[in-house]
Amino acid sequence: MPYHQGRLIDHVHLRVSDLEASRRFYRAVLNAIGRDFTSESPTHFACDELWVDRADGPVSRVHLAFQAPDRGAVRAFHEAALAHGGRDNGGPGERSYHLGYYAAFAFDPDGNNIEAVHHGPTERSAGSVVVSRKA
Repeated sequence: MPYHQGRLIDHVHLRVSDLEASRRFYRAVLNAIGRDFTSESPTHFACDELWVDRADGPVSRVHLAFQAPDRGAVRAFHEAALAHGGRDNGGPGERSYHLGYYAAFAFDPDGNNIEAVHHGPTERSAGSVVVSRKA
């Protein structure tokens, strides 16, 4: 079965305290930037390289930045985050990281710093990389 994969990160695994609260939060923020889960079950959910399940011990503490297709998606991400259990960590706006960097930040239900960023108009050579097992 082919799957889609980025070029550097194989996967990011978040361990969360409340899987259903995180499922609601991530479904909403991913939908806001035009994405959806690529896999889910009662014990996990995933979107491309992101894998999330319930922690048996400590939860994760990371910063994740999702690519947004435009500034409107960044604003929709921030609104969805706050409406689905997230806490504000920086509203939509330009940042000084580089010219055209437009982002918003929110803490997810476990305190991970989640960002949506639009770097300005771009053209991609492909939507993703398709990986298929060789026989």
